[in-house]
Amino acid sequence: MGIGTLNENPLHAALKQWYADPDDRLEAPLHGYVIDIVRQDLLIEIQTGGFSPIARKLLTLLSTHRVRLVHPIAQNKWILKLSEDDETISRRKSPKRGRIHDIFAPLTAIPHLLLHPRFELEVLLIDVEEIQRFDGKRGWRRKGWIVHERRLLAVNEEHRIDTPEASAQLLPPDLPVPFTTADLASHLQIHRRLAQQMAYCLRKMERIEIAGKSGNALCYTPSNK
Repeated sequence: MGIGTLNENPLHAALKQWYADPDDRLEAPLHGYVIDIVRQDLLIEIQTGGFSPIARKLLTLLSTHRVRLVHPIAQNKWILKLSEDDETISRRKSPKRGRIHDIFAPLTAIPHLLLHPRFELEVLLIDVEEIQRFDGKRGWRRKGWIVHERRLLAVNEEHRIDTPEASAQLLPPDLPVPFTTADLASHLQIHRRLAQQMAYCLRKMERIEIAGKSGNALCYTPSNK
């Protein structure tokens, strides 16, 4: 078993193997951390969860190297429920479909890093299978079912976001100016909460700025910076 693989989940392991080139070094130690993939002078970190736990690690690595953060978003998800004996109870496709704009939810933890010249973000839209097992004690929020693991089925798309301008390109072209997060949610057909997270990130990246209020809602315009 290699360095850093003891607690590695199947999705993370599968993405690392999918992403790695033959000449890459995997699980290499640097600055007191274990790096998922080292590709010459580029450090590649794969993060399947939120970004807050690795914010300090990314800042440390950026002091000496280029860093690429890779994050998967489940474009399509199948939910597999297993019995205690590993027999399939049901398998269904979730009606929820992930999209590139979902990246702004975890990005609220580190939006300022896209201002760093050595940082870049890569979003993978994937198909995933979520394995659920019944646990009456721990799974009360999901009627007894808990997520046991997630498995990679396919990588459908790759999106590189290496500058604040690249993030701003995810704004809809027909958005009014000025606009509110309600306008943003309506034009993108996303939840208002995600539109607010998107606006927060773009403000921290200096791509939009507050231009007043419409009732109780903040209005935004593209930044001149």
